[in-house]
Amino acid sequence: MLGLAKAMAREFGANHIRVNSITPGLIQTDITGDKLTPAMREDIIKGIPLGRLGDPTDVANACLFLLSDLSSYLTGITLDVNGGMLTH
Repeated sequence: MLGLAKAMAREFGANHIRVNSITPGLIQTDITGDKLTPAMREDIIKGIPLGRLGDPTDVANACLFLLSDLSSYLTGITLDVNGGMLTH
């Protein structure tokens, strides 16, 4: 999918169409809530520099940013919404 987004960004950029990707980390939802024991949750959070699991609002805000004029010069990027979880 990431390669497809980059290819589409190259293809459609001349038409002023921007194509970007969002890769969410572990987001606390009703689906993940039942799967994590308190010990698992604590271990995962230790590896996240921001010290918490993501919230659906975090992903929604990233989408809003990419839809807004604040990102008007961004295309072909992947925005990691993971609290720094993959910065090791």
